[in-house]
Amino acid sequence: MTAPLHGRAEENLRFIRSTMEQAASFTAVPGWGQVAMGITAFPAAWFASRQPDALGWLVVWLADGVVALTIGSAALVRKAHKVNSPLLSGPGRRFVLAFLPPIIVGAVLTIALYLSGARPLIPGAWLLLYGTGVVTGGAFSVRIVPVMGIAFLALGVAALFSPVAWEDWWLGAGFGGLHITFGTIIARRHGG
Repeated sequence: MTAPLHGRAEENLRFIRSTMEQAASFTAVPGWGQVAMGITAFPAAWFASRQPDALGWLVVWLADGVVALTIGSAALVRKAHKVNSPLLSGPGRRFVLAFLPPIIVGAVLTIALYLSGARPLIPGAWLLLYGTGVVTGGAFSVRIVPVMGIAFLALGVAALFSPVAWEDWWLGAGFGGLHITFGTIIARRHGG
């Protein structure tokens, strides 16, 4: 009778561990990585505002996006390893699967808006779609992450309905200011 009881106990422990892993929140959101991402947005806003044409403006912001993506990805992997949170299973996988679709839509819309001559709509679309990704991905993370997404959504709405001359200010405030503000909060409350 000892062997079957022992076997059932191990099976129950595996089930409990699996259930807890799936129910847990994704805590590997890198606060200091977000701060670093935010810092890059301020020079990007300055350089983009001085571009003589729409293509130059787009190139500056896309270059900053690549830099920010590199910083954010490296910080995410580093923090996930530090807190022993697997990226591709449980909450990490759900976070990524919820975050990526709005980002992919943003990339497709960027091309479509630029080619159709509606480039002034790009900043609002970027902020709205990034905010959507942060809110949906944040549903599987710590509470402050979806709040950050809502702040991006608010800036996206403001960017869509304000003068085009303010576009770099909105992008700097969002991708710079919000990342630094919320990144600092996340780092202090949730460990780096």
